[in-house]
Amino acid sequence: MDMKEFVKWVLAVLCGLLIWGIVKTIMFFMMIGSLAAASASMGSGSAPLLPKEGVLIMDMSKIVFSDRSTPQDPLAMLQGNFVSQIGLWESVKAIRIAAEDPGVQYILIKTDNMSTGITPLEEIRKALTEFRKSGKAVIAYGESFTSGNYYLASVADKIYTTSHHGGMDFMLGINGSMVFLKDLLDKLGVNVQLIRHGKYKSAGEMFVKNEPSPENLEQNQAMIDSMWETIGTETAESRGLSLDSLDFFIDNLSIAFPEDWVRHNLADEILSTDGFRAKIATLASKDDYKDVKFMNFKDYVTAKANKPGSAKQKIAIIYAEGNIVDGDNPNAISGDRYAGIIAKVRADSTVKAVVFRVNSPGGAVLAASKIKEQIDLTRAVKPVIASYGDYAASGGYWISNSCDRIFSDATTLTGSIGVFSMIPDFSKTLKEVIRINHTSVNSHKHSDMLSLTRPFDAEEIAWMQEHTEDIYGRFVANVAEGRDMTVEAVDAIAQGRIWTGAEALEIGLVDEIGTLSDALAYTAGLAGDADLASWNIVSYPKELTPFQQILQQMGQKAPEEAVANLLKGTPFETIAQEIIEWQKTWVQNPQGTGLVFARMPYVIDIR
Repeated sequence: MDMKEFVKWVLAVLCGLLIWGIVKTIMFFMMIGSLAAASASMGSGSAPLLPKEGVLIMDMSKIVFSDRSTPQDPLAMLQGNFVSQIGLWESVKAIRIAAEDPGVQYILIKTDNMSTGITPLEEIRKALTEFRKSGKAVIAYGESFTSGNYYLASVADKIYTTSHHGGMDFMLGINGSMVFLKDLLDKLGVNVQLIRHGKYKSAGEMFVKNEPSPENLEQNQAMIDSMWETIGTETAESRGLSLDSLDFFIDNLSIAFPEDWVRHNLADEILSTDGFRAKIATLASKDDYKDVKFMNFKDYVTAKANKPGSAKQKIAIIYAEGNIVDGDNPNAISGDRYAGIIAKVRADSTVKAVVFRVNSPGGAVLAASKIKEQIDLTRAVKPVIASYGDYAASGGYWISNSCDRIFSDATTLTGSIGVFSMIPDFSKTLKEVIRINHTSVNSHKHSDMLSLTRPFDAEEIAWMQEHTEDIYGRFVANVAEGRDMTVEAVDAIAQGRIWTGAEALEIGLVDEIGTLSDALAYTAGLAGDADLASWNIVSYPKELTPFQQILQQMGQKAPEEAVANLLKGTPFETIAQEIIEWQKTWVQNPQGTGLVFARMPYVIDIR
C-alpha cells in the first residue's frame, strides 16, 4: 500500500467512525425522546385496565416500597430493570381500598428477590393486618425465605413454600457491617484529621481506625438487638411461636430445607409448581389456574389510589429523603431548595397542615439550620407533624425535632445528636505515591489550612474543635427546645448515639410508634376534619421527569468508586488521584456541603 492509498484508508476509517458516532448520538436522543414521550403518555393517559374480579398480586421482585412513588428510571429500564418504586401512602391506601373492593378476592404475596428494606415493610405489614380483618385472605409464597422477606410473609393467613430444594433458605437474623479504611489510606499516604463531639459520634471513624471504638460497637449491637426485638417478635407471634423458639431455630441453623419450615410451623404446606397453581385456583374459586385473573399491585395502585384529590382543603406531605446539603441540588435535601418549598407550602392558604416525612441520615449543618428555621416558621401558622422512615438521624433529626408531634417506625434509626469535621491531608500521597512536589505561597499564616496539602497545626485543630463544640451546643439546645427537655437531659442521650424508633420512644426523642398513614390521620384530626377522604393530599417536592433523571445521572460519579477500583486491581496512584479529586470537591464546597456535619456514620441495609 503506497502513501496515497494509506491516507485514503485512514480518511475512510475516520469518516466511518464519525458517521457511526453521529448515528449513535441520534439514536441516543431518539431513545430519550421515546422514553420521555412514553412516560408522559402513561402519566396523562387513562388508568390501567383491571379485571372485574381477580387476585391482587404483590410480586416483591418487581416492586419496591419507598417513601413516595417515583417514575421508573429510564436508563435502568433500558438495561431490563423494570422494578417500580411505589409510595407507602399510596400503597396503604390501595390495600384499604382492596379490603372493600368486591372485585379483589384475596392478596397473594410472592416474596422472592425482594429489595424493600425492613422499615417500609413495617408499614405495609400493618396495612395487610388490617386488610385481613375484612375477612379476605392474605396468601404468601416463597421459594427462598430470609429474615426480611419472611417478616412480610409471616403476616399471611397461609404461607406456602416450594417442594424444590436448592433455594437460599437462610433465615439468619440481622447483620450490619462496618468498614474501616485506615490501612488502605495509610498505604495511599492519606492522613484523615477527624474532629468531633460525642463519644458515640462514629461518623468518620472508618477513616481513622482499623476497628470500631467500644462505644461504636456498643451502639451498633444495641441497634441490631432492638431491630430484631421488633421484627422477631412480630414474626413469631404471627405464627403462634415464642421469640425464644424462633431464636433457637435460627441460632441452631435448623431452618435449611422446605421440610424444616413446615416442621417448625413457619410454613403451612410444601407445594410443587403445579400444586401451587392448583392452590391459587382453588382459593379463587376456579376450576383451573388458567381461569384465575390477576391484578398487578402497581396497576391497582395507579388505578385506585393515585387519583388526584378534588377537595379544596389540602394536607401537604413534604418528603425529605436523602443527604442534607446546601444549595439547590435536586437529588438531595438541599437547604435553599427545601427552605423555598417549605415557605411556599406555608404561604398556601389551601394547605391546612403539613406532614414532614423524613428519611435522612443527615449532612450539612448549615442546610439543616435553614430547613429547621422554615419548619418552625410554618408551625407558627399551621400544624406540622413529623413522620420518620428508615432514618431521621443527626441532621435528619435536627430539621424535624421541633415538629408538633413525631411518629416513628420501630426500626427507624434516629437520634445521632452529634457533629464532626473531617479534613484529609494528602501531603504524603502527593510526594510518595503520586510523586508530585507541592509548594504553598500564602498571604497569612493559615491561608493554606484547607489546601489538603499539609496537616493541621495545634492552633488549627483547636480552632476546628471550638467550631465543632459550638455546633454541638446549638444542636443540643435545638433539641431541648423542640422536645421540651433540659439541655442536660438531651446531652445525656446525645453524644452522637443512634437509637431505633422503639428506643427513641422510651427516651423521649419521638412521641409515637406509627406509620405515615398514622401521621396523616392524626394531622387530619388536628387540622379540623378527621376524615382523610375529605382532604386532598399533595406531595412536595414535585417529581422529576424521566428526561430530568437521565440528565442528572449522566456524568455522576460516587466517591465509593475509589474503593471499588481497588478491588478491580487499579493502581494505587490512580486511586489516590480519585480520592484527592473527591475530597477537593468536598472541601471546596461547590454544593455547600460544608466542613462540619451532622450525619450518621453509615447506612444500614437489612434484608
